[in-house]
Parts: sequence; structure tokens; C-alpha cells
Amino acid sequence: MRIWPAVTALAVALFVVSCSAPTPPPSVTVVQNFDAKRFIGTWYEIARLDHRFESGLNQVTATYSFMDDGGLRVINRGFNPDRQMWQQVEGKAYFTGDPNVAALKVSFFGPFYGGYNVIALDKNYRHALVCGPDLNYLWILSRTPTISNEVKQQLLATATRQGFAVDKLIWVKQPGS
Repeated sequence: MRIWPAVTALAVALFVVSCSAPTPPPSVTVVQNFDAKRFIGTWYEIARLDHRFESGLNQVTATYSFMDDGGLRVINRGFNPDRQMWQQVEGKAYFTGDPNVAALKVSFFGPFYGGYNVIALDKNYRHALVCGPDLNYLWILSRTPTISNEVKQQLLATATRQGFAVDKLIWVKQPGS
């Protein structure tokens, strides 16, 4: 089957990322008073610092749901236009401390975890900035496939203040964008 090489490559890449320490970069501040219940659901990836495990993917979404053990199920899905197929990977995330602080560790492969940190979030849980364990991982997420220029500029300013190279962001093709 043609899907297995893509899934294997995605799993290996995520394994490499998962080996990083599950802590936020020193220059960033994670969201306090975080409510995981409000974060649950589907988010559209608006922009990202590109990596091999997502390179070339369009229409990327991340869907979060609760697991019985208190963790979060994470399903990342994107369309690969070169292969004309959807790619999906499932992971799990757990808070690294107080669940009111948006610092989590995420694993897409076995017992290896990497940092997953919500570093900006509007009061209505409609737009978010998420980073990994260092300044090479950043995502702009939205509950809708597009965002206004005003929201875009606010998120870019926040990311810049926290040390991210926003000029290297890849703007993800989403329906309507």
C-alpha cells in the first residue's frame, strides 16, 4: 500500500521531534488560567515553521479530545498534494504540571515526549500560538480556516516578542484561504 511509506516517514520524523525535552523555550511564557475543556475540538493550522514531518502538507488540522486517563488525544491531519492523499498521525499529550498552565508534553511515538506549549490564546479560544521545546517549532492555530489581518498581526507581534523567526513561517493552504 502506498500509504505506509508516508506514515512511516511521518512517524520517524515525529519520533525525532519527540525526543526533545518537554519544556518550553526559556524565552517564552505559556498561557496561565488555561481551560483544556475550551481547547478541545478542531483547530486549523494557519501557519507554521516548517519541518520534514509536515513539509508540503495543506489543509492541516489538529483535533484534541480527552482520554480516559486525563490526557489529551491529538490527531494531526493534512493533505499531501504530491501524493494526492490525506496523512494522519495520532498522539497523546499530558500536562507537565498544573493543568491550568498550558505546558504539555506530547508523544506521537512510544514513550518519547516533546514540549507542546500554548503561548498565546485569545479569551474566546478562537486563535492560538503554540510552540515546541525550542524556537524552531511554532504554529498559528485558529478555529476557522482563515484569520483576519488584525489577528494575524497580533499573533505575529506576540511571536516576534518571544523570539520566533516569523519571517520563516509557512502559510498553510486552507479552504477559503
